[in-house]
Amino acid sequence: MDVQDKIVKKGENEVKQKKLIEYTKGLKLQSVLSPFFKLFEACVELSVPLIVADIIDKGIPSKDQNFIIIRFIVLIVLGVCSFGFALVAQYFSSKVANKYSCRIRQGLFDHVLDLSYKEIDQLGNATLLTRMTSDINQIQTGVNMFLRLLLRSPFIVFGSLIMAFVVDAQLALILVIMIPILFFIVVIVMKMTLPKYKDIQNSLDIVTKETKENLTGVRVIRAFTSEDKQIEDFENKNRRYTNLQIVVGKISLIMNPLTILVINFGIVCLLYFGGIKVNQGKLTDGEVVALYNYISFILVELIKLANLVITISKAIACGKRVNSLFNIESSLKFVEKEKINDDFLSFNHVSFKYNNDGKEALNDISFNVKKNQTIGIIGGTGSGKTTLINLINHRYDISNGLIIYKGYPLNSYSLNELRDNISIVPQKAVLFEGTIRSNLLWGKKTASDEELYRAIFLSQSEDIIRSKAKGIDEKVEQGGRNFSGGQKQRLTIARALVKNSQILILDDSSSALDYKTDKELRMKLKQLKDTTVFIISQRTSSLVSCDNILVLDHGNLIAQGTHEELLKNCSLYQEIHYCQFEKENHYETK
Repeated sequence: MDVQDKIVKKGENEVKQKKLIEYTKGLKLQSVLSPFFKLFEACVELSVPLIVADIIDKGIPSKDQNFIIIRFIVLIVLGVCSFGFALVAQYFSSKVANKYSCRIRQGLFDHVLDLSYKEIDQLGNATLLTRMTSDINQIQTGVNMFLRLLLRSPFIVFGSLIMAFVVDAQLALILVIMIPILFFIVVIVMKMTLPKYKDIQNSLDIVTKETKENLTGVRVIRAFTSEDKQIEDFENKNRRYTNLQIVVGKISLIMNPLTILVINFGIVCLLYFGGIKVNQGKLTDGEVVALYNYISFILVELIKLANLVITISKAIACGKRVNSLFNIESSLKFVEKEKINDDFLSFNHVSFKYNNDGKEALNDISFNVKKNQTIGIIGGTGSGKTTLINLINHRYDISNGLIIYKGYPLNSYSLNELRDNISIVPQKAVLFEGTIRSNLLWGKKTASDEELYRAIFLSQSEDIIRSKAKGIDEKVEQGGRNFSGGQKQRLTIARALVKNSQILILDDSSSALDYKTDKELRMKLKQLKDTTVFIISQRTSSLVSCDNILVLDHGNLIAQGTHEELLKNCSLYQEIHYCQFEKENHYETK
């Protein structure tokens, strides 16, 4: 009976799509307090024109100084209150916006870390970087402005309209005509700009990607004297991004002149008809000034509202882009944990391809690994070596076949459970900014100094520590740029050894080491107990002492065996070995 028949497949889990609204939990009170205090501020502002009208109509004609002074003190008190309300509202809106954006950024970061390599490969680093920085910053600004102005501006507009009716119903009709026209202008501009902001952010992704690639590969660009070509490519992409910004900017710029034009036309009408009423004795000077102030309030608030619409349009577009990331689910599938056999690690007719319609990167791979063995993997470029070890770590789902780990299907283990048992040193040695100690503690946060120095000893890194003034506490710059390639490789091996996992995978991680250091490293790795080691290498000298060597060619496992067996039976292994032997003019057999 095929082992695959013993697996009880688990139904697909329904993963709830994360919505941005989920991150507002615990912020509702502050979200209410901010517009609440803004409404208080608005009420205070709406009362000011009536007090000024009283001073003009009553205090000045009667020359009553006490009346004027009292009203003046009231205005000062109202100004202080307005300032206080605005300050409190700003505090709460900023607090909510900052906490909200912080939660989204953290949630998005956690979500991306849970995705498989397949989704990360498809999204690309530039897209993830833009959405975690620029997009979330736009959301933060949008939330801040929303809480501050969305209720205040309409309240001021309609409050000014009501107060104008209180002063004079006929002249208030001018405002009634103006407001729908202004709202129509705002809505049209919003409809025209909202779709374009999405294009702008997508274009920003492309510019970010181009910038990252050029900065990362600046030495390659210079080596091939391709500066002019790269500059031209960047200019084309940047020009498209700039043109989109200009188009949206031009549309947005129409809003302010149009609103000011409508408002000024309303002011002219107000002063004209208000002057007639003053001459007829139906309206006082103070009431005309009050009406003028209310129409000025409407002008200011509608300009603010117009800018708010633009900001919120950007935030909505960015919010959709961020939310689309949350809605991407990991393609990794898991099955129920049911014991199949007693194999420590085995591949049973495993095939894999990166795209459903693409060519298979691995084809019908089968081999068995016993505990504490050392397994070598060798093959030409693109033969599938790194792909194979990525399957061991369940970074991708296999297309066909079955991988068994400690008797159970590999995909029956949780990612945390699986990766706690596996240490990997990738092809590219990566050190993080901090100290040597902080980098080694990535392997095990609670590791003692004894464990750290043991890993340093096994990885042949003792000379690195001795050469540094601060030893293990020596500073590591970003990307480990203050260390050589060989030093970075040995320190990343030490980091993996600190973890003391059941499986240690070295993915061509000694390529920068000289032969003597490489040999001593392999001898030290032989001292590891209860650890199964996978060594991927292009050097046959690095695989001599392996218990089993897998030879890959274009995704196929063409041979496996010890070094001596492969030298007799595998033509590809012979070709690789003797090519190196003749070129290097020496070979270590032990």
